[in-house]
Amino acid sequence: MTDDAVPDLRASDADREQVAEILRDALAEGRLDMEEFEERLDATYKARTYGELAPITRDLPAAGVAVPSVSLTKDVAAGPDWSGRIVGGEGSSTWAVAVMSGFQRKGRWTMPRRFTCLAFWGGGEIDLREARFADREVEINAIAIMGGVDVIVPPGVEVVVRGIGVMGGFDQREEGVPGEPGAPRVIVTGFALWGGVGVQRKLPRAEKLRIREERRQEKLERKAGRRELDDPHRRHRHGGH
Repeated sequence: MTDDAVPDLRASDADREQVAEILRDALAEGRLDMEEFEERLDATYKARTYGELAPITRDLPAAGVAVPSVSLTKDVAAGPDWSGRIVGGEGSSTWAVAVMSGFQRKGRWTMPRRFTCLAFWGGGEIDLREARFADREVEINAIAIMGGVDVIVPPGVEVVVRGIGVMGGFDQREEGVPGEPGAPRVIVTGFALWGGVGVQRKLPRAEKLRIREERRQEKLERKAGRRELDDPHRRHRHGGH
Protein backbone atom coordinates (compact mmCIF):
# COMPACT_ATOMS: atom_id res chain seq x y z
CA MET A 1 0.00 0.00 0.00
CA THR A 2 1.37 3.43 -0.94
CA ASP A 3 1.22 6.55 1.20
CA ASP A 4 -1.13 8.13 -1.34
CA ALA A 5 -3.75 5.56 -0.43
CA VAL A 6 -3.69 6.30 3.32
CA PRO A 7 -6.10 9.29 3.19
CA ASP A 8 -8.69 7.00 1.58
CA LEU A 9 -8.64 4.50 4.44
CA ARG A 10 -11.84 4.35 6.45
CA ALA A 11 -11.60 5.90 9.92
CA SER A 12 -12.85 4.03 12.97
CA ASP A 13 -14.90 5.28 15.93
CA ALA A 14 -11.69 5.22 17.99
CA ASP A 15 -9.97 7.49 15.44
CA ARG A 16 -12.83 9.98 15.56
CA GLU A 17 -12.86 9.94 19.36
CA GLN A 18 -9.11 10.60 19.46
CA VAL A 19 -9.60 13.69 17.32
CA ALA A 20 -12.49 14.80 19.55
CA GLU A 21 -10.21 14.55 22.61
CA ILE A 22 -7.57 16.70 20.89
CA LEU A 23 -10.26 19.32 20.18
CA ARG A 24 -11.44 19.31 23.80
CA ASP A 25 -7.89 19.86 25.03
CA ALA A 26 -7.44 22.70 22.52
CA LEU A 27 -10.65 24.34 23.75
CA ALA A 28 -9.55 24.08 27.39
CA GLU A 29 -6.15 25.62 26.53
CA GLY A 30 -7.73 28.51 24.61
CA ARG A 31 -6.38 27.40 21.21
CA LEU A 32 -9.94 27.18 19.86
CA ASP A 33 -12.94 29.32 20.63
CA MET A 34 -16.34 27.75 21.21
CA GLU A 35 -17.59 28.29 17.64
CA GLU A 36 -14.47 26.70 16.11
CA PHE A 37 -14.67 23.81 18.57
CA GLU A 38 -18.31 23.04 17.70
CA GLU A 39 -17.65 23.25 13.93
CA ARG A 40 -14.64 20.93 14.11
CA LEU A 41 -16.36 18.51 16.46
CA ASP A 42 -19.29 18.24 14.08
CA ALA A 43 -16.90 17.61 11.17
CA THR A 44 -15.08 14.97 13.24
CA TYR A 45 -18.14 12.81 13.82
CA LYS A 46 -19.16 13.15 10.16
CA ALA A 47 -15.71 12.17 8.84
CA ARG A 48 -15.47 8.79 7.13
CA THR A 49 -11.79 8.62 6.11
CA TYR A 50 -8.36 9.59 7.44
CA GLY A 51 -8.18 12.20 4.70
CA GLU A 52 -11.23 13.94 6.15
CA LEU A 53 -9.96 13.70 9.74
CA ALA A 54 -6.39 14.90 9.23
CA PRO A 55 -7.13 18.60 8.42
CA ILE A 56 -9.27 19.00 11.55
CA THR A 57 -6.28 18.92 13.93
CA ARG A 58 -3.48 19.85 11.50
CA ASP A 59 -2.87 23.24 13.20
CA LEU A 60 -3.05 21.88 16.76
CA PRO A 61 -0.08 20.59 18.83
CA ALA A 62 -1.40 17.04 19.10
CA ALA A 63 -2.38 16.72 15.43
CA GLY A 64 -2.18 13.33 13.70
CA VAL A 65 -4.89 10.84 14.57
CA ALA A 66 -3.01 7.94 12.91
CA VAL A 67 -0.18 8.05 15.43
CA PRO A 68 -1.00 5.48 18.12
CA SER A 69 1.46 6.96 20.62
CA VAL A 70 -0.61 10.13 21.07
CA SER A 71 -1.63 10.30 24.74
CA LEU A 72 -4.57 12.43 25.77
CA THR A 73 -5.69 13.35 29.28
CA LYS A 74 -8.73 15.24 30.51
CA ASP A 75 -6.89 17.71 32.71
CA VAL A 76 -9.80 20.12 32.43
CA ALA A 77 -11.94 17.71 34.48
CA ALA A 78 -9.65 18.16 37.49
CA GLY A 79 -10.90 21.73 37.90
CA PRO A 80 -9.76 25.17 36.80
CA ASP A 81 -6.29 26.59 37.43
CA TRP A 82 -7.34 29.45 39.70
CA SER A 83 -3.81 30.85 39.95
CA GLY A 84 -3.90 31.51 36.21
CA ARG A 85 -7.23 33.29 36.44
CA ILE A 86 -6.27 35.85 39.09
CA VAL A 87 -4.39 38.28 36.88
CA GLY A 88 -4.38 41.63 38.71
CA GLY A 89 -4.84 44.90 36.85
CA GLU A 90 -7.87 47.16 36.65
CA GLY A 91 -10.40 44.87 34.98
CA SER A 92 -12.13 45.06 31.61
CA SER A 93 -14.86 47.40 32.89
CA THR A 94 -15.91 48.68 36.29
CA TRP A 95 -19.58 49.64 35.80
CA ALA A 96 -22.72 49.05 33.77
CA VAL A 97 -26.16 50.67 33.54
CA ALA A 98 -29.46 49.33 32.19
CA VAL A 99 -32.36 51.82 32.07
CA MET A 100 -35.35 50.17 30.38
CA SER A 101 -32.76 48.02 28.64
CA GLY A 102 -30.13 45.42 29.51
CA PHE A 103 -26.41 44.79 29.89
CA GLN A 104 -24.13 41.75 29.87
CA ARG A 105 -20.62 41.00 31.02
CA LYS A 106 -19.66 37.49 29.96
CA GLY A 107 -16.97 35.43 28.28
CA ARG A 108 -13.26 36.07 28.76
CA TRP A 109 -13.43 39.42 30.51
CA THR A 110 -11.57 40.55 33.63
CA MET A 111 -13.66 41.15 36.73
CA PRO A 112 -12.28 44.23 38.58
CA ARG A 113 -11.87 44.49 42.32
CA ARG A 114 -15.19 46.37 42.46
CA PHE A 115 -17.92 46.36 39.81
CA THR A 116 -20.94 48.66 40.19
CA CYS A 117 -24.12 48.25 38.18
CA LEU A 118 -27.62 49.73 38.04
CA ALA A 119 -30.73 48.11 36.58
CA PHE A 120 -33.76 50.45 36.44
CA TRP A 121 -36.76 48.90 34.68
CA GLY A 122 -34.21 46.68 33.01
CA GLY A 123 -31.93 43.73 33.57
CA GLY A 124 -28.28 42.79 33.66
CA GLU A 125 -26.16 39.65 33.62
CA ILE A 126 -22.70 39.28 35.16
CA ASP A 127 -21.26 35.92 34.09
CA LEU A 128 -18.00 34.95 35.80
CA ARG A 129 -17.71 31.37 34.51
CA GLU A 130 -14.93 32.19 32.03
CA ALA A 131 -13.80 35.46 33.59
CA ARG A 132 -10.38 36.42 34.91
CA PHE A 133 -10.17 38.21 38.27
CA ALA A 134 -8.23 41.32 39.23
CA ASP A 135 -7.89 40.05 42.81
CA ARG A 136 -8.62 37.06 45.04
CA GLU A 137 -11.57 39.00 46.52
CA VAL A 138 -13.87 41.00 44.27
CA GLU A 139 -17.09 42.89 44.92
CA ILE A 140 -20.23 43.35 42.84
CA ASN A 141 -22.28 46.35 43.98
CA ALA A 142 -25.68 45.85 42.35
CA ILE A 143 -28.57 48.33 42.49
CA ALA A 144 -31.86 46.95 41.16
CA ILE A 145 -34.90 49.25 41.05
CA MET A 146 -37.91 47.61 39.44
CA GLY A 147 -35.37 45.52 37.59
CA GLY A 148 -33.03 42.61 38.11
CA VAL A 149 -29.37 41.60 38.03
CA ASP A 150 -28.21 37.99 37.62
CA VAL A 151 -24.76 36.95 38.85
CA ILE A 152 -23.44 33.62 37.52
CA VAL A 153 -20.42 32.00 39.17
CA PRO A 154 -18.59 28.74 38.36
CA PRO A 155 -18.25 25.85 40.82
CA GLY A 156 -15.46 26.39 43.35
CA VAL A 157 -16.01 30.12 43.86
CA GLU A 158 -17.07 31.32 47.32
CA VAL A 159 -20.04 33.70 47.37
CA VAL A 160 -20.92 36.17 50.13
CA VAL A 161 -24.20 38.15 49.88
CA ARG A 162 -24.53 41.42 51.81
CA GLY A 163 -27.21 43.26 49.83
CA ILE A 164 -30.32 44.93 51.25
CA GLY A 165 -33.77 44.41 49.77
CA VAL A 166 -36.88 46.60 50.24
CA MET A 167 -39.89 44.94 48.60
CA GLY A 168 -37.19 43.13 46.70
CA GLY A 169 -34.41 40.75 47.57
CA PHE A 170 -30.95 39.25 47.17
CA ASP A 171 -30.62 35.54 46.41
CA GLN A 172 -28.59 33.88 49.16
CA ARG A 173 -28.91 30.22 48.11
CA GLU A 174 -25.25 29.99 47.03
CA GLU A 175 -23.89 31.63 50.17
CA GLY A 176 -22.04 29.34 52.55
CA VAL A 177 -20.71 26.95 49.90
CA PRO A 178 -16.97 26.50 50.65
CA GLY A 179 -14.60 27.69 47.96
CA GLU A 180 -11.84 25.64 46.39
CA PRO A 181 -8.22 26.33 47.42
CA GLY A 182 -6.95 29.36 45.51
CA ALA A 183 -10.40 30.24 44.13
CA PRO A 184 -11.62 33.84 44.25
CA ARG A 185 -14.23 35.15 46.68
CA VAL A 186 -17.16 37.09 45.23
CA ILE A 187 -18.98 39.54 47.52
CA VAL A 188 -22.40 40.73 46.32
CA THR A 189 -23.60 43.99 47.88
CA GLY A 190 -26.07 46.69 46.94
CA PHE A 191 -29.74 47.58 47.14
CA ALA A 192 -32.92 46.15 45.61
CA LEU A 193 -36.22 48.08 45.52
CA TRP A 194 -39.11 46.25 43.85
CA GLY A 195 -36.41 44.26 42.13
CA GLY A 196 -33.97 41.46 42.77
CA VAL A 197 -30.39 40.28 42.51
CA GLY A 198 -30.00 36.58 41.76
CA VAL A 199 -26.93 34.39 42.20
CA GLN A 200 -26.57 31.14 40.26
CA ARG A 201 -23.82 28.55 40.14
CA LYS A 202 -23.38 26.95 36.70
CA LEU A 203 -20.78 24.86 34.91
CA PRO A 204 -18.72 26.59 32.21
CA ARG A 205 -19.93 25.81 28.70
CA ALA A 206 -16.80 23.83 27.83
CA GLU A 207 -17.35 21.58 30.83
CA LYS A 208 -21.00 21.09 29.87
CA LEU A 209 -19.92 20.05 26.37
CA ARG A 210 -17.36 17.64 27.78
CA ILE A 211 -19.96 15.97 29.99
CA ARG A 212 -22.44 15.87 27.11
CA GLU A 213 -19.86 14.18 24.88
CA GLU A 214 -19.03 11.62 27.57
CA ARG A 215 -22.71 10.76 27.92
CA ARG A 216 -23.05 10.58 24.13
CA GLN A 217 -20.16 8.14 23.92
CA GLU A 218 -21.64 6.01 26.73
CA LYS A 219 -24.95 5.81 24.84
CA LEU A 220 -23.16 4.84 21.62
CA GLU A 221 -21.23 2.13 23.43
CA ARG A 222 -24.40 0.76 25.03
CA LYS A 223 -26.18 0.80 21.67
CA ALA A 224 -23.26 -0.97 20.00
CA GLY A 225 -23.31 -3.60 22.74
CA ARG A 226 -27.03 -4.20 22.26
CA ARG A 227 -26.62 -4.51 18.50
CA GLU A 228 -23.91 -7.11 18.99
CA LEU A 229 -26.09 -9.12 21.37
CA ASP A 230 -29.09 -8.90 19.04
CA ASP A 231 -27.16 -9.86 15.87
CA PRO A 232 -28.67 -13.20 14.78
CA HIS A 233 -25.68 -13.99 12.53
CA ARG A 234 -23.35 -13.62 15.50
CA ARG A 235 -25.53 -15.91 17.62
CA HIS A 236 -25.65 -18.45 14.79
CA ARG A 237 -21.85 -18.42 14.46
CA HIS A 238 -21.53 -19.16 18.17
CA GLY A 239 -24.23 -21.83 18.21
CA GLY A 240 -26.94 -19.63 19.73
CA HIS A 241 -30.69 -20.12 19.26
